[in-house]
This record gives sequence, structure tokens and C-alpha cells, in this order.
Amino acid sequence: MGSRKILSIVLVIIAYLVGTGLSYLFFSASASSKSVTSPVTAPKNASGQTMFDPSLPKTQACPLNGAKYSKQQEAWWEKHAPLGIMIENHEDSRPQSGLSGADIIYEAVAEGGITRFLAMYYCQDAGIVGPVRSARTYFVDFVSEYGSFPLYVHVGGANQPGPADALGQISQYGWDGYNDLNQFSIGFPVFWRDYTRLGHPTSTEHTMYSSLDKLWDYAAKERKLTNVDEDGKSWDEDFTPYTFKEDAPSSQRPSSQTADVQFWSGYNDYFVSWKYDPASNSYKRFIGGSPQIDKDNNKQLTAKSVVVLSMVEMNANDGYENNLHLLYRNEGSGKATIFMDGKRITGTWEKDSRTSRTIIKDGSGTPIKFNRGLIWFQILPTDGVLAVK
Repeated sequence: MGSRKILSIVLVIIAYLVGTGLSYLFFSASASSKSVTSPVTAPKNASGQTMFDPSLPKTQACPLNGAKYSKQQEAWWEKHAPLGIMIENHEDSRPQSGLSGADIIYEAVAEGGITRFLAMYYCQDAGIVGPVRSARTYFVDFVSEYGSFPLYVHVGGANQPGPADALGQISQYGWDGYNDLNQFSIGFPVFWRDYTRLGHPTSTEHTMYSSLDKLWDYAAKERKLTNVDEDGKSWDEDFTPYTFKEDAPSSQRPSSQTADVQFWSGYNDYFVSWKYDPASNSYKRFIGGSPQIDKDNNKQLTAKSVVVLSMVEMNANDGYENNLHLLYRNEGSGKATIFMDGKRITGTWEKDSRTSRTIIKDGSGTPIKFNRGLIWFQILPTDGVLAVK
């Protein structure tokens, strides 16, 4: 074999080894870079609840309430749309599950002086939620603020022909069988009844539960609704977020404040007190004179901002038994009272249409910047009582 041929072979081998080594270094560096910058998928516990790493830096703001979480958690919530779930507040339905994991809560009387919640979930996995109850037209209006096809979870609803016909309106809006997650059309295993969860005897209507994992999974697989709809439109394309601020410094927080909310006179089981805690700069919730607890974690419910919306309440006069169905004048404007940082702010609310955002302003007409964390809206009839001390 000639010396020139041997030299050529040696050069080829050297080139091969150099190329292989460079490729290895390149792809190793790429893989290493990805492992640093890409969030690790969060694991689930036995009940399907997503468990996030609490040690990760909390730098990403939740679009709904401004609370900050990790990039790992943000990567999770960006894959779905908000869920609005009807959770009841009948005294026999307490303690409820999952309310402490909501981002925003709306509270109003459903019938007979008994309040009900529309709990909005997006940035946290609250796990099991319930008891789930029926739809009401004014809650449909509030959930409509979260995109053209918000995921709305309920068990049936008011369906008497007339202005309070929530199920008829859901069909009219094109939600039926799409973003409307009605237990009547879905059933087990997404929804199930649990007669022992509350730890005390209760009627069947107080036993319906679901979980965020099952609901988001069903919406994605059966309705093709994730963070985008079937046309590829992102849920937040028309969403108007609130603006947020940091908590007031400890030195500027008062030692105490109490806000008492009485929706209907004489209904003491639904009398709500919010007691300010300066250490956490939040408001602890009491109902009927006792702390209101989340069954999932045995913790008292708290809110970073409490907003009392004064609205005209009226009977629907739709022929339903005892004229129980209610309406609220939740479009237009009215008085709002905001509690944050241990202080009371008197302002206004505005909502131009069903799908427009309820805007909260202070007395000078400037939009409120909320503290980061759970915002709790209470719809108080204009003849209801709000006492502050």
C-alpha cells in the first residue's frame, strides 16, 4: 500500500473521530441546556391532583389574580382554559372541597337566602371540588368574562322559560354540548356522588363531586377544548385581565378590620364576616359565626381582596314554584366596596355586556390594582347590609 494512500486513510479516520467528538459535545450541551431551561413536568398524586415543586422560584403571575408561581406551574396552566364551577353553600353542604384552591370566587344568593359560589380555577390544581350544584343566569354572565367558550361546570340548572332560564341561555350561546360541562350530559366517572365525604348525613343534592384533573381531561379529549377552541382561538384572546400590586408594607397595615355581609335579613346561617389578619395581609372568612373550612386541607378560607358589589336583586316572576328564581342587574354600573390591606375603598363597578369584564374602580374613577391572590366577589342586594368596623 502506498504511503499516499495510507495518509489518506489516516486523515479520514481523524476527520471521523473529530466530527463524532464535536457532535457529541454539541448535542450534550444542547441536552444540558434544555434540562436547565425546560420546566420538569409536575407529577400527580393518587387522586390525580398535580403536585408542583414548592422549592422552585415563584416568578410567573397568574393571569386571573396575579399570584406568583413557578415556571413549572405556568407551563401546566398554559395547556388549558379556566374552569368555572358551581359550588353550593347550603349549610348541609359544608365543609366544601376545593374552594381554597380557586383563583377567583363569585358569591350570590341562589334562592331562599342561600348563597352559592362560582369558583374560577386556572393557575392551581385544587383536586376534588364540590358539592357541585346547578346553574344560574347571573353566574353564566360572570363566567362569560373568561373567553368566548369558557368551561362551565354545573349539575343541571334553572330551566323555567323566562329571564332566569340558565339552561336555555347556555343553549342559545352555543355552549350546549361544547364548553358547557353539565353533569346531566357527562356523568360518571367525571362526576360522582360521595355520601360520606362531608362526615355527616346529608341529602342527595349535596353529594355531587368532580376533580379539576377529570374535568380538564374530559374537555380536551371529548370537546377538543384546551387552551384553544376547535378553531384554534386562544381562550384569552378577548380576555381583559385585572392589574395587580404588591402587598402594603407591614408598617402600613392596621391591627384589625372586620367586614360583615348580610345578604338577606334573618338568614344567620349565611351571615359572612371577613376578619383582617395583618400578618398575612389577608381576610379570614367566617360564616354563621364559625370559620369556613376547606374539607380538602382543613384550612380556613381566606381572600387577599374582598369586593362587595351592590346590585339590584329581583324575582324572575317566571311561574316557578314560590317565585324562587332570582335575577341581578349585573350589567351597567353600581357601588363597589373593596377591602385590601386592612382598608376600605369605596368605588364603583361597571359591566357593559354579558361578555365584558366587570371593571372595579376607586372613588376617583381609577381602576383598582388588586393584591396578588384570591379575589372574592360578593353580590350584595341593594337592601343587604354591609357593616365595617
